Amino acid sequence: MIRYALGCEHGHEFEGWFGASADFDAQASRGLLQCPACGSKAVAKQIMAPAVVGAKKRGEPGAGKKRQMMMEAMAQVRRHVEDTFDYVGDTFAKEARAIHEGKSEDRGIYGEATPAEVKGLVDDGVPVAPMPPEPPKKNDVN
Repeated sequence: MIRYALGCEHGHEFEGWFGASADFDAQASRGLLQCPACGSKAVAKQIMAPAVVGAKKRGEPGAGKKRQMMMEAMAQVRRHVEDTFDYVGDTFAKEARAIHEGKSEDRGIYGEATPAEVKGLVDDGVPVAPMPPEPPKKNDVN
């Protein structure tokens, strides 16, 4: 899809989405385009900067704040799990399956599992999610 900034003869500005660049010209020549504000069919493309999808510059303003905010949120989730769920160590897969099947008390648990164990749980419909990683120690960060 291509987005164009458009305008009519009366100065109303709006945008239009087209499947291909030639679609604008074809629709305009057939009189299919009109201004949503006044109904004018004299619609033309406006000057606009291209929208390029890709990697953002490292120095983008606010990128560091966004990353820090996300790291803090993940740390809060991890603390909540560690404070309120039962740690079951390497028996996580066995205990999660037992809870799912009603053979063990229904409660929040966390622990370790191999990738194969996790796949088996997911394949069997047992709800599991990865634990957010531990935040880096301040003295381990540059």
